[in-house]
Amino acid sequence: MKPPVSTFSLVARDPASGELGVAVASKFLAVGAVVPFARANLGAVATQSYANTSYGPRALAVMEAGGKPAHAHEIFAASDPGHAQRQYGIVAASGESLSFTGDECHEWAGGKSGQNYAAQGNLLTGPEVVEALVQVFLERNDLPFPERLLEALLAADRAGGDKRGRQSAALLVVGQGKGYGGFNDRWIDLRVDDHPDPVPELGRLLETHRLLFNPSRNTRPLSRNEILWIQQVAARLGLFDGKPNGEWNDASEEALRALLGMENLEERYQGGPELEEEVLAALRRSYSS
Repeated sequence: MKPPVSTFSLVARDPASGELGVAVASKFLAVGAVVPFARANLGAVATQSYANTSYGPRALAVMEAGGKPAHAHEIFAASDPGHAQRQYGIVAASGESLSFTGDECHEWAGGKSGQNYAAQGNLLTGPEVVEALVQVFLERNDLPFPERLLEALLAADRAGGDKRGRQSAALLVVGQGKGYGGFNDRWIDLRVDDHPDPVPELGRLLETHRLLFNPSRNTRPLSRNEILWIQQVAARLGLFDGKPNGEWNDASEEALRALLGMENLEERYQGGPELEEEVLAALRRSYSS
């Protein structure tokens, strides 16, 4: 028998934006490759505990055909001989939800669901893990949706999490046209596959994602000393062949674009002698000697 994906997960919808997501952690290698599924304007699914990975696509297909999470549950129960060992959470784009824990899941196992969320886990230290998932998700609506999912996952992890320990975590968030370049709906798809403390590491990756892919917005003018520093760094790297003097010109802009491109920060720059504070701080971390 294959090992169970003993896991705690939160499947959720943001009613303000319509975004859908799954946050998950486990003492299991690369849990993000097994548990989360989501499609924008349709639904999100977590399948775990001797996970039947067909449940994700099948539940989404049911909802695409106009069905509800309960309809997918009925189909799984009628068609899967191992259904009693399964655990899953489903949230539809309407916010309707379902959490199921089979009678043969390893203790402690259970879940809760409500409008816009389904929280579940198995082989946990106790029910406090699921309670933490739900409580933080419901209370922290001041946070952006991805950070809200992550904060709930961290609270559950610190409440006890998987009783065997920690290994991997993942965050999947989808939204219409929010994928890279606007070509698909996969906005945030981050995984920590093998780490001694994976949930905080997942938080670090989310911060990096925000740094690299958030559009430029709160820029400020660069000071003469900041322009001089950029020119000096770029000259050292062979990206600026003029004399560093702190004066902005076309060569300075070309050098800055090249420097930002080396750090994958080009999407955070709109031209001219202006940058966001966090982008300038990222450059300083990388290039200050």
